[in-house]
Amino acid sequence: MSQSLSHPVDPDAPIVVGVDGSAMSSRAVAWAAVEAALYGCPLHLVDSVAGPASIGPGIAWAGIDYEWLNTEAQRVLTEAAGIARSAVPDGNLQITTEVTYQMAIVDLVQLSKTARLIVVGDRGLGAVGRALLGSVSSAVLHHAFSPVAIVHSTAATGAEAAVAPVVVGVDGTANSLPALEIAFEEASRRKVGLTAVHAWSDMSAGLEPSITGWDAIHDSEQAVFAESMAGWTERYPDVTVHRILARNHPAKALLEAAEHAQLIVVGSHGRGGFTGMLLGSTSNALAHSVHCPIIIARSHRTGPDTGDAR
Repeated sequence: MSQSLSHPVDPDAPIVVGVDGSAMSSRAVAWAAVEAALYGCPLHLVDSVAGPASIGPGIAWAGIDYEWLNTEAQRVLTEAAGIARSAVPDGNLQITTEVTYQMAIVDLVQLSKTARLIVVGDRGLGAVGRALLGSVSSAVLHHAFSPVAIVHSTAATGAEAAVAPVVVGVDGTANSLPALEIAFEEASRRKVGLTAVHAWSDMSAGLEPSITGWDAIHDSEQAVFAESMAGWTERYPDVTVHRILARNHPAKALLEAAEHAQLIVVGSHGRGGFTGMLLGSTSNALAHSVHCPIIIARSHRTGPDTGDAR
């Protein structure tokens, strides 16, 4: 089932980062800068000075000094560009910045139509402390046209994290092809191993029906796993692959594998579930739970994914 993406990415497409001056935004910028250096593509930093969504587009927000907001946004972007350059001090990184006057969500989704990747922190300046994802990152995750990376506040850094493997979820459907494409490419460019995880039971422990044919199911799922992985190691001979076939809930199996990973890549949908959902439950759960950066993979299409979701 090994295939390349039917919608290849423009090599000049930028990695776009939503910037707001928060500590999480800075972490996202640093991670995205390294990513841009790995791919030799531009890095585009975006900050929004729009007023509250409730006032509607094009309506002035009384009492707000937009000249000051613009100056402040320029300061934030200049600082973010400095963080990006510090993250890749030896790299020839092309950085562009933009102050926008629409809501951040609107702009980032629009920019995702031509971006290689949209990168956001898991929380911003306005995030509620108990929220697992901020409103901007959550909305972009569900509605972007391109792949989305979420950089969590708990992501490990340093030499140990740099040699940790990339983890990818494999479900045996065409929806996991973009994830495999991105994961192998990431592992190759980062010069690390790849852990491929195929979980073949959606049932929680203790709730599975009494089935005597588990061996046959195991063999069947192993064949699906092997077919999904066929050809990728030949295409990326420099990537050492460790395969995990787990009789476990997909989100749980991937979360366990991600404990010692520097990056996890999953498709936006799985097999089964409800047609029309923008994000599968497994990818949604992982986006909220993993500690390492996560990429939700999508093919570049004319709109967000609307196929089956796990």
